[in-house]
Order: sequence, then C-alpha cells, then structure tokens
Amino acid sequence: MKIEHKTSALNRLKTVRGHLDAVIRMVEEEQYCPDIMKQVSALQGSLEGVNRVLLQNHVETCVLEHVEAGRSAQVVDELLETLRYAPSLPSTKGTP
Repeated sequence: MKIEHKTSALNRLKTVRGHLDAVIRMVEEEQYCPDIMKQVSALQGSLEGVNRVLLQNHVETCVLEHVEAGRSAQVVDELLETLRYAPSLPSTKGTP
C-alpha cells in the first residue's frame, strides 16, 4: 500500500472511530432520533471516503501490476467485483 494512501485511510478510520463513539453516546443518552440519524449518515459518508482511498490505492498498485503482467481480463473481473464495495460509485449490476 502506498504510504500516502495508508496514512489517509488510517487517519480517516481513526476519525470514524471517535465519531462512532460519540454516536453511541447519543443513543445511550436517547438523544433526538433525527440528530442521531444525521450523524450515522455522516459516518457512512466518512467510511465511503475510506473506500475511495482504498480503491485509488488498489488501482495505482495492484491493477497496474496485473495489467503490466498481461492479466487484463482478470483485472477487469476483479475491479468490477471491487466496485461492489463502493456504493457511492455507479453500480455495475446488469453490466454484461
């Protein structure tokens, strides 16, 4: 993993961990449900940001290595599978 992507992913995940603890406290304190839902939505966005960093790293490292090694067909299949875990990106369902 490229160091800049690893650093970014870890920083984002540590921020999510702190934010999650705060949301857990909100639930324990029975705060207003829409306020909690807003924070959960923010957490989901933060986790999607982590996925984007991981996807970028994957494309810049593993995908390039496989293409250079002549395994393009395998890379396409793997990349389409990987995109299933990135819900903020366009869906690949129904793609031939």
